[in-house]
Amino acid sequence: MRAVLTWRDKAEHCINDIAFKPDGTQLILAAGSRLLVYDTSDGTLLQPLKGHKDTVYCVAYAKDGKRFASGSADKSVIIWTSKLEGILKYTHNDAIQCVSYNPITHQLASCSSSDFGLWSPEQKSVSKHKSSSKIICCREERNDILAVADWGQKVSFYQLSGKQIGKDRALNFDPCCISYFTKGEYILLGGSDKQVSLFTKDGVRLGTVGEQNSWVWTCQAKPDSNYVVVGCQDGTISFYQLIFSTVHGLYKDRYAYRDSMTDVIVQHLITEQKVRIKCKELVKKIAIYRNRLAIQLPEKILIYELYSEDLSDMHYRVKEKIIKKFECNLLVVCANHIILCQEKRLQCLSFSGVKEREWQMESLIRYIKVIGGPPGREGLLVGLKNGQILKIFVDNLFAIVLLKQATAVRCLDMSASRKKLAVVDENDTCLVYDIDTKELLFQEPNANSVAWNTQCEDMLCFSGGGYLNIKASTFPVHRQKLQGFVVGYNGSKIFCLHVFSISAVEVPQSAPMYQYLDRKLFKEAYQIACLGVTDTDWRELAMEALEGLDFETAKKAFIRVQDLRYLELISSIEERKKRGETNNDLFLADVFSYQGKFHEAAKLYKRSGHENLALEMYTDLCMFEYAKDFLGSGDPKETKMLITKQADWARNIKEPKAAVEMYISAGEHVKAIEICGDHGWVDMLIDIARKLDKAEREPLLLCATYLKKLDSPGYAAETYLKMGDLKSLVQLHVETQRWDEAFALGEKHPEFKDDIYMPYAQWLAENDRFEEAQKAFHKAGRQREAVQVLEQLTNNAVAESRFNDAAYYYWMLSMQCLDIAQDPAQKDTMLGKFYHFQRLAELYHGYHAIHRHTEDPFSVHRPETLFNISRFLLHSLPKDTPSGISKVKILFTLAKQSKALGAYRLARHAYDKLRGLYIPARFQKSIELGTLTIRAKPFHDSEELVPLCYRCSTNNPLLNNLGNVCINCRQPFIFSASSYDVLHLVEFYLEEGITDEEAISLIDLEVLRPKRDDRQLEIANNSSQILRLVETKDSIGDEDPFTAKLSFEQGGSEFVPVVVSRLVLRSMSRRDVLIKRWPPPLRWQYFRSLLPDASITMCPSCFQMFHSEDYELLVLQHGCCPYCRRCKDDPGP
Repeated sequence: MRAVLTWRDKAEHCINDIAFKPDGTQLILAAGSRLLVYDTSDGTLLQPLKGHKDTVYCVAYAKDGKRFASGSADKSVIIWTSKLEGILKYTHNDAIQCVSYNPITHQLASCSSSDFGLWSPEQKSVSKHKSSSKIICCREERNDILAVADWGQKVSFYQLSGKQIGKDRALNFDPCCISYFTKGEYILLGGSDKQVSLFTKDGVRLGTVGEQNSWVWTCQAKPDSNYVVVGCQDGTISFYQLIFSTVHGLYKDRYAYRDSMTDVIVQHLITEQKVRIKCKELVKKIAIYRNRLAIQLPEKILIYELYSEDLSDMHYRVKEKIIKKFECNLLVVCANHIILCQEKRLQCLSFSGVKEREWQMESLIRYIKVIGGPPGREGLLVGLKNGQILKIFVDNLFAIVLLKQATAVRCLDMSASRKKLAVVDENDTCLVYDIDTKELLFQEPNANSVAWNTQCEDMLCFSGGGYLNIKASTFPVHRQKLQGFVVGYNGSKIFCLHVFSISAVEVPQSAPMYQYLDRKLFKEAYQIACLGVTDTDWRELAMEALEGLDFETAKKAFIRVQDLRYLELISSIEERKKRGETNNDLFLADVFSYQGKFHEAAKLYKRSGHENLALEMYTDLCMFEYAKDFLGSGDPKETKMLITKQADWARNIKEPKAAVEMYISAGEHVKAIEICGDHGWVDMLIDIARKLDKAEREPLLLCATYLKKLDSPGYAAETYLKMGDLKSLVQLHVETQRWDEAFALGEKHPEFKDDIYMPYAQWLAENDRFEEAQKAFHKAGRQREAVQVLEQLTNNAVAESRFNDAAYYYWMLSMQCLDIAQDPAQKDTMLGKFYHFQRLAELYHGYHAIHRHTEDPFSVHRPETLFNISRFLLHSLPKDTPSGISKVKILFTLAKQSKALGAYRLARHAYDKLRGLYIPARFQKSIELGTLTIRAKPFHDSEELVPLCYRCSTNNPLLNNLGNVCINCRQPFIFSASSYDVLHLVEFYLEEGITDEEAISLIDLEVLRPKRDDRQLEIANNSSQILRLVETKDSIGDEDPFTAKLSFEQGGSEFVPVVVSRLVLRSMSRRDVLIKRWPPPLRWQYFRSLLPDASITMCPSCFQMFHSEDYELLVLQHGCCPYCRRCKDDPGP
């Protein structure tokens, strides 16, 4: 640090206080009873201000620069504008000691010996407050540390909380003024020692700013600058500029520099690591070398060493201390010595401070640098002002003159091999010499510093004029912009010092590398590239070396860019060379083909006698026009191969039609068919299929497959027929659901029956045509699947409360079981299932009406029908009630209808039964009400409702414990499938030995009795068998052989069936007999009507009996039988 006096002036009176305008352009001084205003740029007195009557003690400028204030011994404070006009004056009770502005609110604090006041520009009034002691100072500071200097000749530091920081620092003089400098980094102190000193913020004295002739009464730093103004007791005003020099040292990638004047920071330029060494004294010089660091302080030199030999270690420790004051211009440290430079003299001292040797130069020493060497024998490179350049070894008293030039040396550096020397002279010229021959190799202008690359012998860089210049060997200079001085060059990193900081700049070495490539110096170019180039540069180097057949260099470069493709090429060439191949043209042709220089490669292949390689190359590249030039003497295989590859190429470049034509001409029909199929070209596929021979099954099959996919089943069928593949044809019809063609083919070829009907049934089932599916399964002989479909349909109908459908499906299921029962092995099992399913069908058919009555708001059934159905279900239900059937609904319906029809006893019985069951909430109220109201009815049933047995004429109870049979004769009742009335039919059985055919023939031989007229009429049609018996009065008393058979002994417990002989059969009228013609293995059932005037109809499909009028009405309503859903137009069985 050094202070330069900018200007000086002298006033007539003591300078009591100083204040700068915030922008630094004006300086206000309190001198005597006046204020002096100076221009800070040149020290011109702008204007003296008069307003006080006594000595002005203090002055302060507001931070906004609009006004300043002064306080005087005349007890007054004056507010001045920046235009030097007084605008306000107010007084205190005593002399004003100090004034200060708030930087935020711009309030003014003015302090006297006994009070202080606060003035605000907005309020214009002054509020004053008494003080118990004398106020001598007030100041606004933005620092967190309070510095206090007192006449005990010490300076102390405190936190704002009042806690002292560190120890008191002795001053050895009486301080009169103290102020912070450059944002609190330093402190200015002046007083009785007649000078202003610069201290660190910790109180370490750094140096003198300026010596004066009298006590320094005040000092201030110009805002945001390195200027200081000093005011003395004798009226002297001095304006200084403080200049801080850079103290630093560099060795390879370690840079040490001074920070805050008392600290040393060592920075690793590669890893960016930093370490701070606190010296607590002014650092005057720094030197660094390998693992050594030397720091010169005012009274000593400290020698540091690294803890370890690790190149990245940044931990230093003190090795030696030389307690002695030295004066030197330059400081250099070696492994065991320090070198002091004093003008023309060099001194070598050991770490213990002993001077070992001294060198006296002819001229001033301008530059000194350690160039390495064994410990204790290091070499120094020294440049003198007279142009001499010397090499000195620390263990040798004699200096070696390397060369002498005419101009003074500014900077110099020696190459890594110590064969070349670069010098920058005072004319900013960079000169490069050969040390052995002393020959000037080249020179470059506009240089201020120079450095050799430590990793490459032939590369150096120099800076100057705002540019960085890189020179390799004797090639032209490569230039780029760079601010600062070059101080080091290591690999691709250039260390540049700009202002007070050093930075590592990554510089690609592309330009010098290309300069070597231009001269085919591949190995040298590789060395340059290793210093740092881009991937593109590496690839260019690899390609150039490969073309130059320098495979070793090319291999290294391709490894850098990780190009496996070219590495495989180089590896194959090296293998071939090991096997004895020496044809460089062939090697170069391979290289050209890899690089895309195909025509050059083809020429080299032809020149080396390998035309087949050129043909293969052009074919692989789909350059077929060029490939034809290298075809042999019309070899068909080669021609076919070429056409095939050309077709492949056309296919890949989205020219499929051309590819198809080429494939067909090359005989590659499969590939042609694949392209046509992928693009949906049906016409071309048909054309190919028709031209192919039927023996070529693979392409024909592929054609058919694509035609099927392209929704052309007719053409696919044509192809299958051409091949004779009937099975595939069947599959085609099935997959396309062309069932008529499939059935026709099945008729001609029964072996495909399963392949047709099974998928047909599945298709029907998938389309919710389950009944047709069941029939198809049955027709296909898949009884198991047919039964499964029906069972699933039945379960679904029950689960969805579609009981009418459930009855129908159970009937179908029973008929399916009957059909299967024709197999003797399954007869017993299937017949059991037949009867079970028949029973379930009857139950669900009846329960459908009960469910509709209880669930729907409107019922279509008459009360008598619901009454009969309820009784029928109660008599027929097994112990385990079938799924979906509710006893509650049956009993509830029975109770309601019984009450409505006058069967009160039965109704009461039904309500009593309901009490023992779980009643749903929606029926609870109705049942409870019915249970109460039925008690008011008589305890008997209407006789009109009592069922009659037509065999024994016995009246049966409404609730029969035996079920649906007569309590007297045990004859089962025959019910109408619509109204569930007991029909006037009696089942009879044939005598043993009478077959069904004989029985029919005997019945058909009816002999007309004389007293019966011809009013009997049988109406038969395809849909039903209707018996209408109309008897006259004359026929009532006739004897009937069948009637005689109906006699029954009263009170028997066993059922005795009616068995008829041939005579009885012959006496029967065909019109009185109804026959259920069951298919085998069941026998037919015969029924005789006992009331000829009541017409009964039997469905020829399900054999259910109906009153003829009811049946006709239901068929008209539904278009089919209400039980088996046989349409009226369907033919009978």
